[in-house]
Amino acid sequence: MPAQSEASPSAASEPEDSSGLYSSGYRKYALFILLLGYIINFVDRSILAILIEPIKADLDLNDTQLGLLGGLAFALFYSTLGLPIAALADRWSRVKVLSIAILIWSAMTAVCGLVTSFWQLLFARIGVGVGEAGASPPSHSLISDYFPLATRATALSIYALGIPIGTMVGNAVGGWGADNIGWRYTFMLVGLPGLAVGLLLLFTLREPPRGLSDAVKPKADEAPPKMKTVLSFLWQKRSFRYMSLACGLHAFVSYGAGTWNPPFLIRIHELSNTETGWWLALVAGVGAIGTFGGGYLADKMYDASGNRRWYLWIPAIATLVMVPFQFLAYLHSDFAMVLVGLFVASVLSPIYLGPAFAMTQALVGLRMRAVASAILLLVLNLVGMGLGPYFVGFMSDLFEPSQGIFAIRYALCATLIFTVIAAILYFLGSRHVDQDIADTEALVADQPSGVTA
Repeated sequence: MPAQSEASPSAASEPEDSSGLYSSGYRKYALFILLLGYIINFVDRSILAILIEPIKADLDLNDTQLGLLGGLAFALFYSTLGLPIAALADRWSRVKVLSIAILIWSAMTAVCGLVTSFWQLLFARIGVGVGEAGASPPSHSLISDYFPLATRATALSIYALGIPIGTMVGNAVGGWGADNIGWRYTFMLVGLPGLAVGLLLLFTLREPPRGLSDAVKPKADEAPPKMKTVLSFLWQKRSFRYMSLACGLHAFVSYGAGTWNPPFLIRIHELSNTETGWWLALVAGVGAIGTFGGGYLADKMYDASGNRRWYLWIPAIATLVMVPFQFLAYLHSDFAMVLVGLFVASVLSPIYLGPAFAMTQALVGLRMRAVASAILLLVLNLVGMGLGPYFVGFMSDLFEPSQGIFAIRYALCATLIFTVIAAILYFLGSRHVDQDIADTEALVADQPSGVTA
């Protein structure tokens, strides 16, 4: 019997599908294991927020320092290292890159429980960011090879469910852990299981041929374009420029809220750590509706109308509708109304993820996809994750002399103007979608990699 290739499943288990290589069941498994890795990613990333209050008391930190830990310190390395790691993923095994990344960030999350000072915790969180830089770019590229354009936004939205599910688990476990085992053991509790997930992914996920789900395949002897070439190519797309800036401002608000919603509920509404964790876990779980629904709705609207601009119209509309509910969540004194605002905002906020990721993949050639995702994530995370939590923490310290514990409320409200600006940028970007994709499709048909190296 001839030996199977690394990417080929057994003939007995693989009925024919549109690609002729992987069964529908295996592609669903691949998506599931990538989703599991992303869940671990966001558990480890979000756990800091629910542990802010006990960390603040134990290490004697201020809100600006905590905003730095939850934002810029993590995002600077996460975002910038994403580009070279993505370039590696476009040249080497994406499965191996992703597996190694999971092992690194999980180990560094556990190390966070061993620190005794601000600077030690800062460097540990940087280590988490270094590992997590290798998560999404190779995952997006793998999903784009497993799923064709017609279902790609839906698949990417399912992958993006790792955000609300991981945040939900992080909030629930973190809140319980803060009250029952302490913040140090909580970091270890959520970090160590990721080591097993990294090994599971390494030994069970197969590396698909590049371009598997596309009509055009890259030439076997063709090298991927250089990183600076991909940057130049993608930045020429006006739709991408508007969309990436919109995503960055959108994330500025959502990451600021994600980091500071737990202290807001604890300080303003006097919830315990456990109560805060459970409520925010429920909010994050409900938010999964929007995470999946954004990509699914965009695919359905495109399928019904043939209009690709829906991939930016849907995020724009959802972002505008979200604003009054954000104000309700932060300004109303009745906790029931606060929850209404948080629940609705949690559904509307992540709607942009699937459409934005799918649009980015559609704008580039086959061997540019991991780097293209990294470029979007660079803008999104450097602006959003890097500056959002820090901005809220800085504004909270600024308002504290005059507003006392209510400073956090007004610091969160101060970010909401950026939500409106993001919606405007989505609408502006939608005007250029058709031409930008048509230009890319014409170039890919001539040169499968999209551009020359």
